[in-house]
Order: sequence, then structure tokens, then C-alpha cells
Amino acid sequence: MRQRNPCVYILASQRNGTLYIGVTSDLASRVWQHKNDQVSGFTRRYRVHTLVWYESHDTMPSAIAREKALKERKREWKLRLIEDTNPYWLDLYGGIA
Repeated sequence: MRQRNPCVYILASQRNGTLYIGVTSDLASRVWQHKNDQVSGFTRRYRVHTLVWYESHDTMPSAIAREKALKERKREWKLRLIEDTNPYWLDLYGGIA
């Protein structure tokens, strides 16, 4: 059984494209669901499937608070956050799966 690890993550449709911010206790499984269109709604509709940023947390309440804080930030700030750690917008899924 996979160990639970609260995470906040950002998916993108492409470099500087549509962004989606989410929170989960199982990042690899959740991103797999997005990539395979198992999640109805925004990510399926706008083809937002590339994991470009994530951050682990000790607790789910901490991860949820961070998700809310990120969603309040302007788009330009989010783009800088991604580019500070992933300047080429590589898909990070392979490193977590």
C-alpha cells in the first residue's frame, strides 16, 4: 500500500498555459487520474495534464492552507514559482510515479 503524503500541486496544459492547483494525500495516484482523464471537470476540459510543481506537507490541513494561499496569488507569481524550480516546465510525474 502506498504511503500517504499530503501535497499541493500545480498542473499545466503547456508552458505558460492553463494552470490548475490541487491538493491530495497521494500525489502519484492523483496526477495519474488527471493524466488519464479520470477526473471530470476542469483538467479534462482544458487538457491540463503536466505536473510542473509540487510541495509536500506534514499534515493535510497545512497542505490545504497552502493550496488556498496559492489560489489567491496572481498568475504572474504562480509562473515565477514554477520557473524557480522547473524553468523548462518539465513533467515531474516520472520522478514521483
